[in-house]
Amino acid sequence: MQKIESVSEMRSTAAQLRSQGKTLALVPTMGALHAGQETLIRAAAKKADVVVVAVFVNPLQFGPNEVIANYPRSFAEDLKLCEASGAHVVFAPSVEEMYPRGYSSYVIEDQTSRALCGPSRPTHYRGVTTMMANFFSILRPHFAFYGQKTAQRAAVVRKMASDLHFDVEIVMVPTVREPDGLAAGVRNREFTSSMRQEALALSKALKVVKDMFDSGVRSPDRLIAEATHILSQHRRVRIIYISIVDATTMETMRDAVAGRSMLAIAAWIDEVRLVDNVIL
Repeated sequence: MQKIESVSEMRSTAAQLRSQGKTLALVPTMGALHAGQETLIRAAAKKADVVVVAVFVNPLQFGPNEVIANYPRSFAEDLKLCEASGAHVVFAPSVEEMYPRGYSSYVIEDQTSRALCGPSRPTHYRGVTTMMANFFSILRPHFAFYGQKTAQRAAVVRKMASDLHFDVEIVMVPTVREPDGLAAGVRNREFTSSMRQEALALSKALKVVKDMFDSGVRSPDRLIAEATHILSQHRRVRIIYISIVDATTMETMRDAVAGRSMLAIAAWIDEVRLVDNVIL
C-alpha cells in the first residue's frame, strides 16, 4: 500500500493509473477509522481496481463552535486498517497542501444542503463540497463511497458533482451497526456506558418508526411524533431535528410519505453530536 502526502504526486499517480485503464474508487475520511469506514473500503475494493482512501481532517467542515483540535486522530492505526481492508493508496495531505497560503475558492451547493444539518451547521457543507471538488479534480475517480449514515453528505456531493460535471458515481453503502444497534461512528469510543445507553435511543426510534411505516402508517406527523416521544424519554438526549425527507433531494415530506423517503435524526448526547437515519 502506498502513502501519498502531496497533491502533485497524488495527481500524477492517479493519472498514471487511469492511463493504464484502471478504475479508481475514492473513500473520503477524516481518519480515526472505524468499522463503518472499513466496510466502505472493502466495498470499494470489490467495485474498482484501485482504492484510494483520503485521510484528511478538513478544517472547512468545522463551524465556529466546533474545535478541530478535539477531533480524534489515530493515523498509525488508520494505515493498518486501510491495508487490511484492501486499500491501495492512502492520500494524507496536510492542510497547507490542500489549502495553500492565499487559498480563497469555495464551492457551495445551495439546495440539498439547506435541509437537516444545514441550519445547525451553516458552513459545514461548503467545507465538504470544497474539499470534494478538490479531491475530484486531483484524482478524477470513477467512484466515491459513502455510508448511509451520512446520507445528506452523499446527496450534497452527488448534486455538486452533477452540477459541475464531475464524471464520478456516488456509491452508498448500508450503515454498519454495532451489536447493540448503535451506528458505527468516530465518537462511539468516547461514550461511557451510561452515554451509550442514551445514544441507543436513536436506533430504537428509527426501528419503531420503520415498523410503523411497514405496517401502513404514512402520516409524517404521526411518525415524527413517535420518534420524538421515544427520544424525549432520555434526559441526556437533546434533539436537533427529526425529519422525514425525500432520500435523494433531502426535501421535507409534509403530506403522506411516498416514494423512497428517509427518517433522519440528529441529537446531542451530552456534548457528542450524533446523526442516524433509516430508509422508509
